[in-house]
Amino acid sequence: MIRAGVDIGGTFTDAALEHPGGLATAKVLTDYTRPEDAILRALTDACRTASIQLSDIGQVIHGTTLVTNALIERRGARTAFVTTEGFRDVIEMRSENRFEQYDLNLELPPPLIPRADRFTLAERVSPRGEVLLALDRDAARDLVHRIKDAGYTSVAVGFLHSYANAEHEAAVEEIFAELAPELPVSLSSRVSPQMRELPRFNTVCANAYVRPQVDAYLGRLTARLAEEGLTAPIFLMHSGGGLISLDTARAEPVRLLESGPAGGAIFAAELARSHGAGRALSFDMGGTTAKICLIEEGKPKTAASFEVARTYRFKKGSGMVVQTPVVEMVEIGAGGGSLATIDAMGRIQVGPRSAGSEPGPACYQRGGEEPAVTDANLLLGRLDPEAFAGGKIPLSEGKARAALDARIAEPQGLSTEQAAFGVTEMVDENMANAARVHAVENGRDIERYTMIAFGGGAPLHAARLCEKLGIARCLIPPGAGVGSAIGFLRAPMSYEAARGRFMALPDFDAEAVNALIEELDAEARAFVAQGVGEAETEERLTAFIRYAGQGWEIPVQLPVRRYAPEDRTVIEEAFAEAYRGLFGRTIEGLAAEVTNWSLTVATLRPPPGELAPRTDGTRPEGGKPRSVYDAGRREAVQALEVPRSALTPGAAIEGPAVITEDETTTIVTAAFRAVGQDDGSLLLIRKETP
Repeated sequence: MIRAGVDIGGTFTDAALEHPGGLATAKVLTDYTRPEDAILRALTDACRTASIQLSDIGQVIHGTTLVTNALIERRGARTAFVTTEGFRDVIEMRSENRFEQYDLNLELPPPLIPRADRFTLAERVSPRGEVLLALDRDAARDLVHRIKDAGYTSVAVGFLHSYANAEHEAAVEEIFAELAPELPVSLSSRVSPQMRELPRFNTVCANAYVRPQVDAYLGRLTARLAEEGLTAPIFLMHSGGGLISLDTARAEPVRLLESGPAGGAIFAAELARSHGAGRALSFDMGGTTAKICLIEEGKPKTAASFEVARTYRFKKGSGMVVQTPVVEMVEIGAGGGSLATIDAMGRIQVGPRSAGSEPGPACYQRGGEEPAVTDANLLLGRLDPEAFAGGKIPLSEGKARAALDARIAEPQGLSTEQAAFGVTEMVDENMANAARVHAVENGRDIERYTMIAFGGGAPLHAARLCEKLGIARCLIPPGAGVGSAIGFLRAPMSYEAARGRFMALPDFDAEAVNALIEELDAEARAFVAQGVGEAETEERLTAFIRYAGQGWEIPVQLPVRRYAPEDRTVIEEAFAEAYRGLFGRTIEGLAAEVTNWSLTVATLRPPPGELAPRTDGTRPEGGKPRSVYDAGRREAVQALEVPRSALTPGAAIEGPAVITEDETTTIVTAAFRAVGQDDGSLLLIRKETP
């Protein structure tokens, strides 16, 4: 089967096409008004390279930032939220956490759904699922009429403790289906049936808020591709690193929050496995953001919740927490289009604002007047103005120089070269700090990791980032410029089913756990079967456990099997090991308790073949000299420029060097040498490291 992966980013839309002749890739500017047109252009370019027709494609896998952008920019549907009487303001009161403790003028971000659009019904369920106050169906019918007459286009329903008993939410859905069948209704017991009303309410509200927009977009995409003869099934990359069907994505679009970056993490994880890198740092830098993820034993770290749309200097706690499976990563506004400015203290700052694809950096010649990271890289000799994006986007050094001089160099009394270096050094330091913090938060020593760099901007900055982080090895995979799109082709079909079920381990109920596992397994398998039918799968069971009295729990991997009463000790030991791994110790004398459970079913993928690393080799023939600014030496140096195709397995080049290809450029600083590997990757090795 010919398969295509397509990733829509803030600046570029990437396509990767897997066909009998190998892998064809393409990169085009993102079209904000009609993103499906950019997808079609990218697929058409890739098909032209592969000498096939669009109609030959048998499967399309897609990742998009549509959901994240809609939440950040508040461009969703007019949504009504129906909740339990007395709990209307939960999403506005939040957790009462001050994310900036000493800011006396702190303003909390407004809730996604305004108070006037939030409605209540008298009903009550206990944490154990007992009905304390039955739902008044007549009141519910009156409320449905009010919501319908008010012109809402989407509805979220979230009742207190509905994770334990979804009877009342299901009844409200039935009434909407009877009286207002045109309104899409999202239930918290279906979208996120887990403990804690704040993240559960946030999640169902976010799902309902973007659902009409995502449904319309996916409908347009399907129709647009069909018009051009591409009628293959479409699957979506979800935030947890797997694939879901088009129908699931339309019903639960909140699962698409980090779909693009998740593809990049899967791409890096497979490369780490094939190169025997037990610990790897995935570094994905595109045109708008940079994403950093830890990969251990060939798997990216995952989490059960995610904070989206941070409003206060990207501080943790200033966004909206949603409960959905997600690849755990740190994402900052640092990409090729990130804009450089001077702050009130006269310091160069980069990001989080981005020029995106419209108008783009000044050098794109599309109307941009503010300097971006790409402008600085161009003026430092790191980019070829005639060959950028395979020559499709000619760059103007004059416009880049004018923007950098007017906004950075002249106000600061710097030369153009000094200003350009300041911009790139600042963005590199921002990314290095993000990586350090992410590693420390996970109790890891980042110097022991292998960096895997991909995305259009990462190979330009990877070597310098390794210098700052003390990392000795860096892999640049083939197709690095479209890494996330390639990652989509490596992802399994998967679904994570979750339930809130509180259980103190001293009162461990084996039968209840077995029944829960069977329920989760059936739900997850049903969703996976929508996409692939019968297929060989693997399962992963996670219990979220804490010590009694603690506010938050940690994920603990457990074997998927039937449990007996005596297996309580197995769970306690697994929790102790996981807790010790995170915090270096356990707490004696405290009982443990489980809050939420999740089970993932994923199709099996063949393991990648392991490769023996090549650490030295012979210099390739050809090449030409090129002046490049080396940040480590603080001066322009003469580098050798060679095409990526010259770095065949066993070929090596000493830094400083520039390795060019259509979608990106790899800068090998003076501290590194690059060696071609058997799979087409480049291995950057610090020269003092054997």
